[in-house]
This record gives sequence, C-alpha cells and structure tokens, in this order.
Amino acid sequence: MSVVDIEKFSQKPPAGSFPSLDSDHECTRPPFLQHAPQPTSPARSISESGTLELLTCEHQYSDGGFKANLTVVGAFIALFCTFGLLNAFGTFQAWYTAHQLQHMSPSTISWIGSLQLWVFFFSGWPIGRVFDSYGPTRLMIAGTLCYLVSILATSFSVLYYQYVLSQGILFGLSVGLLFYPSLASISTHFLKYRATAIGIAIAGSGLGGVVHPIVLQHLFEAVGFGWGVRISGLAGFVGCVAATLTVKSAPSPTQRGPSSDLKILPDARFSLLAGGSCLVTLGLFIPFFYIVDYARHISVSEHMSFYVLAVLNAGGVLGRLAPATLSDTIGCFNLLAPSAFLCGLSCLILWIVTAKSLATLMLFASIYGFFSGAVISLVNPCVAQISHIRQIGTRIGMLYSVISFPSLLGGPAAGALLTRGHGSFDGLIIFSGSTIIAGSLLILVAKLLVDSRVFARV
Repeated sequence: MSVVDIEKFSQKPPAGSFPSLDSDHECTRPPFLQHAPQPTSPARSISESGTLELLTCEHQYSDGGFKANLTVVGAFIALFCTFGLLNAFGTFQAWYTAHQLQHMSPSTISWIGSLQLWVFFFSGWPIGRVFDSYGPTRLMIAGTLCYLVSILATSFSVLYYQYVLSQGILFGLSVGLLFYPSLASISTHFLKYRATAIGIAIAGSGLGGVVHPIVLQHLFEAVGFGWGVRISGLAGFVGCVAATLTVKSAPSPTQRGPSSDLKILPDARFSLLAGGSCLVTLGLFIPFFYIVDYARHISVSEHMSFYVLAVLNAGGVLGRLAPATLSDTIGCFNLLAPSAFLCGLSCLILWIVTAKSLATLMLFASIYGFFSGAVISLVNPCVAQISHIRQIGTRIGMLYSVISFPSLLGGPAAGALLTRGHGSFDGLIIFSGSTIIAGSLLILVAKLLVDSRVFARV
C-alpha cells in the first residue's frame, strides 16, 4: 500500500459510510500502541512506522481457543525435540573431544555446533517467505523427515566431515523447518497474549536442553554413542510428527507481504533490532558450547559436568516463561534490552570472577540461563510488534538469517581464544559478555525509536 493509498483512508468518509468508532464494530489499537500519542497525520504515521494500524482490523486474533492453544502445545513439542537438542550441543562437544574427535582442537569441533546455528538461523528468511504464502504444514513435514535423516546419519558417522554434514548442516535445517513455522503460527493467533504464548512454546527448547544432556550422557554410557543417538532421535521423531499435526496458522488476509524483502530494511527500528541481535548472538551461545569443558577445567567430575549444562538450560525454562508473561504487561522491548545487558554482565562478573567451584558455577549457569532464555523468547514478539500480520513470517525469518553469520563465528572464535590463552577461559568469557552487552545497547536504541519516552510501554 502506497502513501497515496493511505491518504485516501485518512480522508473523512461521508456520513453513514462506515460504522461509528463508538459502535460495536470498533477496531481497537494494538496493545503496544494504546499508550502512544495519536498521530498528527495518518499517512505520515503509517508510512514511517511500518506497523499499519489501519490494517490491524483486517486480521482477527482469537487470543485463545482450542486451535490456538493446540498450536502452542505443538510448538512446545517441536522446540523441545529440535531446538532443545541444539541447546545440548555442549554434550556432543565434550563427548567428541574425549572420544571420536579427540585428535582435533575444541575450536575445530565447535564448527559442527556453529554450523547448526548458522543453517538454522540462515534458513529463516526463505522459510518465512514460504510460511507467509503456504502456512506451516508443508514446511514442518519436510522438517520432520529432515530431522529423522540427520539423526540417523549422525549416529552412523565416524569422520569429521560426516558430522559436519549430518549434524551440522542437515540437523540445523531440520530445526529451522520446525522452529519458524511453529512460532510464526502462534503470532497469527495471539496479539494481546502473544509474548506469553511464544514464551510457553520457546520454554520447550529450554526443557529440552535440560533433558537431552542428561539422557544422552546416560545413553552414551549404557548403549554407546550410535544407539544412544538413535534412541533419542526416534523419540524426537515421534514428537515432531505430533507437532506437525497440531500446529496450524490462523487465516490471514489474502494479500501477501511485500514483493521485495528489501522494503523492510529502511525501517530503522527493525535494522537496529537486527544489529543488536547480531552482537548478542555472537556471544550468547558460547556458554552452551563450552561450559561443560569449563567445568572439567575447574576439576568438576565428567559425570557432574553434564549437569552444569542441564542447570543452564533449566534456568532458561523459567527465563523463557516469566519475562515473556511479564512483557505482555510492561512491553517486550522494555524487557529485551535489560535482559540482554544482565546476561552479558553475568558473564563478566559471575563467570570470570566467582565461578571457581561446582556450586558457584551452578549459580552462574542458572542466572545466565534465565537471562539468555529471556532474550531468546522476547526477540520474536519484538519483531511481531513492529510488523504487519502479512510480514511476520518474513521479518522473523529475515532477522534470523541476518544473525546466522555471527552465530557461525561465535563458537570457533571462542575456541580460538581458548587456544590462544593456552587453556585459559578468560578471553573466551570476556568476548562473550562484552558482545552481548554491546548488542543490548543497540536494542535499547531500537526501543527508543519505537517510543522515545523512557518508561513507555513498548
């Protein structure tokens, strides 16, 4: 819709042409705009914001109901099986370092996990476009099949390149095919309680990150690596099938989003949110990759070191739920920037200074898990908040495609710092914490562009 077309909407219609705004047909302002000042010019307000208030009426959000709630359950299951296993890569990193790939450096092994993240994030843009046109089902069927093949291939892998192809690339793609359609579908059902619904779904990844390290460690010791991966993968495959059957998107306006995704880029709020997310992502997953190795570095037993990763992910479960629920009241951006800042600060204070024993490391893991979980759960509602209903899938996917590149570099960069420090984790920790804090500052600027009032509900 051009500015000229919008100006036509701004002209006062003849009496009786449309229902009165005082009637039962009133189209309410979205929650994030209820406290914003009224625009002086409808055309100017709409063209600059990118959040088309006049077009909000085109889509009716149920904010609940059987289909919407079942979609949240299905998304929870999908993320438990896929993103939860991705969060548990530290288990594989530690196992490969001690067994199959013990002749390789930690930095080289971490490329497997970094490729997972890169393929998962980068696939978001094309997957988002397909979702906006065709919905979630076809994508999730492809993701479920891809998940099964990747798990089986990983279980039979022996050489490094085989792990890169099966676990790094193929599994990362399966996560993307199940992750993005699930969360984008939730956004088509919920408006008022969107952050809460997405937070519940993303909590599945946190719970999966708690369960998978413990289960995999016991399976590896009981039946070996190959059968351990296959048993875990079969259970995950059943979950992916259930998720595919339950996740459905709400009917949306027939007109599709912009023909060119480049039209999104001039939106300064989206660009700053994406830039801040890039810096955050550069350091965010480093503890997930290296905290098990760090635990062993401070003489924690091999058995207990895997529980540290489980505690980190357990903190993420609460972090995905509590801030997301609270953000529906005080605003997504109001929580995203502080959560990212405190996440980075916990690395620079708790990890590098105090985490010298199992107890203090567990404390850091739980706190970092909480704030990192909040960051992960709040990004999607922030994107949806500044996007039109027809652009939600594309914009979420575009954001994740942009942050795929720093996610690819974060793990290997941390591994290189570990090698350069001759086994000292200080450089790795400082790099992780400082990049997250820098990203939180850009997100704060994006929040101020949405509403310049410091305490506004945004």
